[in-house]
Amino acid sequence: MFLLEAPQIRPLEPFTSLPEAYRRRERSEWADANRGGTVTDSFLEGPVFDGAGNLYVADIPWGRIFRIDPQGAWSLVAEYGGEPNGMKFLDADTLLIADYKNGLVRLHVPSGTVTPFLERRNSERFKGVNDLTFDAEGNLYFTDQGQSGLHDPSGRLYRLRPSGQLDLLLANVPSPNGVALSPDGRVLYLAATRGNCVWRVPLLPDGSVAKVGQFFTSYGPSGPDGLAVDAEGRVLVANPGLGVVWVLNGRAEPVEVLRGVPGSSTTNLAFGGPGRRGLFVTDSTHGQILHAPMSAAGLPVHRAAPLS
Repeated sequence: MFLLEAPQIRPLEPFTSLPEAYRRRERSEWADANRGGTVTDSFLEGPVFDGAGNLYVADIPWGRIFRIDPQGAWSLVAEYGGEPNGMKFLDADTLLIADYKNGLVRLHVPSGTVTPFLERRNSERFKGVNDLTFDAEGNLYFTDQGQSGLHDPSGRLYRLRPSGQLDLLLANVPSPNGVALSPDGRVLYLAATRGNCVWRVPLLPDGSVAKVGQFFTSYGPSGPDGLAVDAEGRVLVANPGLGVVWVLNGRAEPVEVLRGVPGSSTTNLAFGGPGRRGLFVTDSTHGQILHAPMSAAGLPVHRAAPLS
């Protein structure tokens, strides 16, 4: 990677860690398939903030959703038979979860009840959904990753419209993962983890996509995962294999590199705190949340379209 100007390098500082009482030091079906059988006491993903400033994260192997208050205290919201990953709020009380085992599910936060939202497409199960985001009109974009990769570039990107129409936008992605939209909503950024890159997906007025290209190329053992965009249009990329977050300008040049603690796996990220100027990053290796102040605020996170 050749750069005209060296990026600023800053540390990600520890914010809070999963309490020992919640760590499960035993084998899991998920870790057997995805972590080479390594005992994995947790694997945090899907950070998202509610309107009160609480941070919600998913724990994939044990089917748990946690709430972290602004002071860093943890509480268990739900535990169920799933493998939750990316999350966004449908409304103030309901989280929509991309669940690898169960498709899209909804969590009623006050009661901890989990119910189906979208389990199948045309009676066919998804490969394994991963992450999701809403646009300003209430369209839902979500990735269907499964075990796809360069050996099997058949991962999918879907759009679910408020009308209920489900559009298959891409079906050739090597491990589609995080998704985020540009400030004007006309471009979707898509992490292709096993391709070690981020794709740029123009969204056309007729609902189709065209001239999809490779926006950013990373390196290392595990490529881009979660994505976010700030008010300046910069794309932030969580790169677990390197333990960093890339902050990219409009030309995909790293202007900042936020480094996690040694051995960290920076899987996903969300803006929160006063003015959405804090970046909060899941470090899945250590079961903790990392933090860094940012010069630009994160874009507001949209929710589902209100019912008419």
